Amino acid sequence: MATLTVCLSMLLLLAFSGIVTSRTIVETLPGWNGTLPFKLETGYIAVDDFDEVNLFYYFVESDRNPIEDPLVLWLTGGPGCSGFSAFAYEIGPFTFDLHYNGSIPTIVMNPYSWTKVANIIFIDAPVGAGFSYSTTSDGWYTSDTKQAAQTYTFLRKWLYTHPQYQGNQLYIGGDSYSGLIVPILLKNILEGLDAGLKPRMQLQGYLLGNPVTDNFIDVNMRIPYVHRVSLISDEIYQAAKSNCSEDYVNYEINNTLCVTALQKIKDCLLQINLAQILEPQCAFASGRTTEDNPTTELEWDLKAREASTMEYLLSESNALPELHCRGYTYVLAYRWMNDKTVRAALGVRNGTVENWVRCPKALTYYTEELTSSLAYQKNLSETGLRALIYSGDHDISVPWIATQYWIKALDVAVFDEWRPWYVNGQIAGYQVKFMNDNFRLTYVTVKGAGHTAPEYKHKETLAMFDRFLARYPI
Repeated sequence: MATLTVCLSMLLLLAFSGIVTSRTIVETLPGWNGTLPFKLETGYIAVDDFDEVNLFYYFVESDRNPIEDPLVLWLTGGPGCSGFSAFAYEIGPFTFDLHYNGSIPTIVMNPYSWTKVANIIFIDAPVGAGFSYSTTSDGWYTSDTKQAAQTYTFLRKWLYTHPQYQGNQLYIGGDSYSGLIVPILLKNILEGLDAGLKPRMQLQGYLLGNPVTDNFIDVNMRIPYVHRVSLISDEIYQAAKSNCSEDYVNYEINNTLCVTALQKIKDCLLQINLAQILEPQCAFASGRTTEDNPTTELEWDLKAREASTMEYLLSESNALPELHCRGYTYVLAYRWMNDKTVRAALGVRNGTVENWVRCPKALTYYTEELTSSLAYQKNLSETGLRALIYSGDHDISVPWIATQYWIKALDVAVFDEWRPWYVNGQIAGYQVKFMNDNFRLTYVTVKGAGHTAPEYKHKETLAMFDRFLARYPI
C-alpha cells in the first residue's frame, strides 16, 4: 500500500510539473510607503496541455486566521475584466487615493476588505484578461465552457502548490458575467470530487453578485424595474406592457406601437447611469451604432462606455478632472498597472501584455456560448452546497427583480420570508432564504448599491460576507 501511495504521488507530481512558472511574494509596492500590511502573492499558472495559456493571479492571505479561514476563488465579470478590478475597487485590501497630482497613484488601505475574514485568490480569467496571456495564437481562443475548464485546472494546480490551504473550506465567488461561468466551474468541481480527483477540495458553497444569469430574464425585467423606480411613467409602462405583450426582447420590429413605447423608454434612460441610477452619467461616447433597435440599445455596453472614457482621459494632461464620476477613478488603475515599476513589483513578465486594461471592449477570440446558466443553477439546487446571491438594488443592467425571478424558478421552498437586514442598526437591504433537503440559498439586496454591490457599499457587503461564511444569520 505504501508503495502504491508513493507511485500515485509521483504520478501526480509528473502530471502537475511546471505548474507555477513564476511566483512572487510582494512585500512593497509603488505608491505605498514601507512594507505592505497584508500578505500578497502573485504568479502565473499554465492551464493547458502545452503550457501555452498562463493565467495571472493575486492571492491575499486572510488578516484574521489564514489557517482556519475559508479560501475563496473570485472571478470578475466581463468577460475579460481583470481580477485586479475586484481587488482594487470592490473587495480587496487596497484602492487608490483620489487626490492625484500626475505622479504614480497612491495606495490607501480598504478597511472593509473581504480579506479581513477570508483568503482570496483573484484571477485574471479568461486568457486575455489583465496580465493573463498565451504564447501561441491558438491559445487565445476560448469560450464560456473553456474558461470554466481552465479555471478548474488553475484551482487544482494552485491548491497542489499551496498544500497548506487544501483543508480550508472552499467557496467560489464572482459577479456580473461570472454568473454564467461560476455555475459551470462548480459543475466541474463537483464532477472532480465524484471522480476522486486530487487534491480534494473542501467545497462548501458559492457567492454571486449582480449575476448575469439568463439573457431573456435579465433584459426583459429591466422594463418593470425602471417603472418601479419611477424612471418611466405609468402610461409609458402600460403602453410597452400591453403592446409588447410583456416581451421586450423578442418583439416584432413591425409592431409599431411596441417599438414606439420602447423608444420612449430608451429616451427616458439616455442620461441615466445604468450601473447605479443615482450617480451621474459621465461616459463621453456610448460606443453603439445607430443601427441598433431600442431593445438592443437597452442592453448597452458598460465596457465600451468605459473604454471610450479611458481613451479620452488618458489622452489628456496628467491632472485628472474633478472626480465626481466613479468611472473617472478607474484611470488611476490604468496609470498604476501600466507603470514599469509596478509591473516589476507584481512579477509581471516583460513583453506579454503591452497595455493593461480593466475591462476590454471585447475579447477578439472569446465565444460567448451561453445565453443562460439557469439549468446549471437548477442542478446546483440539488447539491449540498450553500449559496449567497446578492444584488445592488440600484442596478438596471441586472435588476434585482430579475435575479429574484430566476431564483424563484428553481422551485426551492422559501424558508425565511422577505425581511430587512441590518448593519450598525441601519437597514442595509433585504433578504429572503430558500431551502430544501439538499440546498440552502440566501438572496440579499444591498440598499443603495449598484453594479456591482461591493464597489458601492463596502461596510455593508463585508458584514454580509462575514456572516454568510460564519453561518450566522445575515
